[in-house]
Amino acid sequence: MTRMWPPGGDAHRPFAPRLAAPREPVDAARIGRRVVRRRAKGMDAGAVAAALEDARFDARQASRHEDLADDVRGPAELAEWERIEQLLAAAPAGTVYDPDTDSVVRAELEADAAGAAAREADLREAQRVAARADELQALRELGTLEQTEPRAGDEAVREELTRRAGGYVQDDVDGWLARALAARRGHYRDPAAREEAAGLLTPPVLAHAALLAALVRLVPDADVDQLPFAARLATSEPEAAAALTALLTRAHPAR
Repeated sequence: MTRMWPPGGDAHRPFAPRLAAPREPVDAARIGRRVVRRRAKGMDAGAVAAALEDARFDARQASRHEDLADDVRGPAELAEWERIEQLLAAAPAGTVYDPDTDSVVRAELEADAAGAAAREADLREAQRVAARADELQALRELGTLEQTEPRAGDEAVREELTRRAGGYVQDDVDGWLARALAARRGHYRDPAAREEAAGLLTPPVLAHAALLAALVRLVPDADVDQLPFAARLATSEPEAAAALTALLTRAHPAR
């Protein structure tokens, strides 16, 4: 029997909250370094040396207070003053500090931009998965899931549907993917997609697909949609299904 939602659960599609961009955790050390850079902008070596002495004095004072033992901003500010002092010491006389030409600052900005781009890409992918999960759920309710060709990324959508169901396995979705994989429908026409699926789908789904493919090779006029026993065997005994697939493949190797 197809298990769509947990027994006694709501038969309707569960509420899927709107995804928002995750907030970066507060980084006190980074804030401290940025404060120092703003203060140091335009300072020459002498001014930076004086500011460094003040920072060292503050650090000595803070070391006397146990409640500041876990402070990370103070040490970060001190380390940044020391770095800027060394930077100006190696520069021509009269050079003033400019964060816009600081290679360390530029590298941090590039890393920040790359991180923001990666987070945005992750958010877009999560939104795509959520929208596709809504679509597949609607097709399930219409009874037309089997007529739908899988798309790239539907393996992640399977996980999303399972998550929405509280981790309860969605047999109809698993069967749909296994039959599509065995028949090479949708994006599974691409050998690379089939190879990638081996690392994305669960062993029962993969065992089901492999057994269906072996049975069709053995009986060419068999229809993968008309072999329900393969799903039961793969779900309950995936290792046995894999062994049977290997035996059938030996009897009728793929060409």
